[in-house]
Amino acid sequence: MNQNINKKVIFQDLGQKDYKETWDYQEKLFADTVNIKINNRGLPPTQQRLTDNYLLFVEHPHVYTLGKSGKTENLLLNESGLKLRGASYYHINRGGDITYHGPGQLVGYPILDLDNFFTDIHLYLRYLEEAVILTLAEYGIAAGRIEGLTGVWLDHVEQQNPRKICALGVKSSRWVTMHGFAFNINADIRYFGHIVPCGITDKAVTSMHLELGGQVDEKEVKAKLKQHLTRLFDMELVEPNY
Repeated sequence: MNQNINKKVIFQDLGQKDYKETWDYQEKLFADTVNIKINNRGLPPTQQRLTDNYLLFVEHPHVYTLGKSGKTENLLLNESGLKLRGASYYHINRGGDITYHGPGQLVGYPILDLDNFFTDIHLYLRYLEEAVILTLAEYGIAAGRIEGLTGVWLDHVEQQNPRKICALGVKSSRWVTMHGFAFNINADIRYFGHIVPCGITDKAVTSMHLELGGQVDEKEVKAKLKQHLTRLFDMELVEPNY
């Protein structure tokens, strides 16, 4: 057994936090983890440092983010339009196109060293999706995947009215991940009307509260999602004492 594997994941619920402030925090955790791995190279196993893993939950004020492969024309607002709607905009280093974050949406940022779990980005994305799919099933919402697209979708089989309820966009380096998923629980989906979500023009966006016909207990959803992530990744979530 490899003694340098750490399956403990430090969980932090950041509440509502500015996107750029959270991005900077992610970047620091990510860089610290990558640097540990770089410094471990060439050292005997007994001298290597364990890498930490993190799972951040957060809710952002209204913000649009464009991935490195995205197209700026998929943002349908100019600077004054953004200001009018109280929204900010960032071009960032994750994969994917443009998406929206805002109140009522649970954003999850796993900063994991996949050498502690499995070195397979495809499987990593599928596990993030699966945790959301299993959480939705507990509320009687049938969700799944659409071939060729990331994220979690409703009406994913017949596709008469396919609609995305959770978007994914990640970055990884040396098997360390950052960015993650955006899960619409009580989200105001009118804000998605000002973008071409993820560059997809022919599919809609939805939120749990719209599908269930009323506001959803976000704390309860978080608890269920944490349970599924813990089981799928075979991780041990730990919460720091402040």
